[in-house]
Amino acid sequence: MLAAGYAEVIGDPIGHSKSPLIHCFWLKRLGIEGDYLRTHVGPDDLSAFLAGRRDDPYWRGCNVTIPHKQAVLPLLDAIDPVAAKIGAVNTVVASDGRLTGYNTDAAGFLEPLRPWLDERHYLRTARILGAGGAARAIAHGLWNEGFTLILAARKASAAAEIAAGFDPAHVHLADLASFANPLEFDWKEMKGRLDIVVNATPLGMTGQPELDIDFSHIPPGAIIYDAVYAPLETRLLAEAKALGHPIIDGLQMLIGQARIAFQLLFGVEPPSDPESEAALRALLLG
Repeated sequence: MLAAGYAEVIGDPIGHSKSPLIHCFWLKRLGIEGDYLRTHVGPDDLSAFLAGRRDDPYWRGCNVTIPHKQAVLPLLDAIDPVAAKIGAVNTVVASDGRLTGYNTDAAGFLEPLRPWLDERHYLRTARILGAGGAARAIAHGLWNEGFTLILAARKASAAAEIAAGFDPAHVHLADLASFANPLEFDWKEMKGRLDIVVNATPLGMTGQPELDIDFSHIPPGAIIYDAVYAPLETRLLAEAKALGHPIIDGLQMLIGQARIAFQLLFGVEPPSDPESEAALRALLLG
């Protein structure tokens, strides 16, 4: 059997996941005899799946994606304080039959934003589209960086649930559908501000409807960040780039959160030298 054991990513759907490419690349690069799989687990099968894996001595744990990031919480033995505060888990680590949940989404999301976050601003505002597990992590990450939050979701109750964890004076709710309609608004002077718009929904992903958003809702110069990575350049990013907005694609968030998860699952840091980084991105884009 594999000396380092194996880990996997679970979700529904799961065929689009690039996590196996990332983790297997790092394992090979480090010369570790291990494996990382892609496993389809439906909502009704989550409990049975974890019960079946729990006592496997070769199972390191798993990454968790849509729609299990919140549903997995009551099935775990322990939850890391950061994940507990966020209310969502994307990494489950197995140790001696115990399962511990972590969240690496927030830190992974922030990684490509560091050049902007290291600057000083008199106002920081983030429009987060979506209210699932990724949106929860993103909201907490940006809140800790001093952002006022605008949460836009199809279900008002889901957005309100996220908002309940923050100071109501600095978090606002919006209907996602309203972003499709033109907005008449004078953005005035934007100097000294940092605005971010994040698509944390599956909209725009291969096989899903497009995200319908009118750019009159987006402040000039705002960073457009799409957590979707299949396709890499979504319609949202293509339109934003054409309008001169800085853009960040979902691959950067994926690699950032995977880097932390890899260390949790396999106990070693993945390679981060420029040659490895370039080779990994080429692999994922191939």
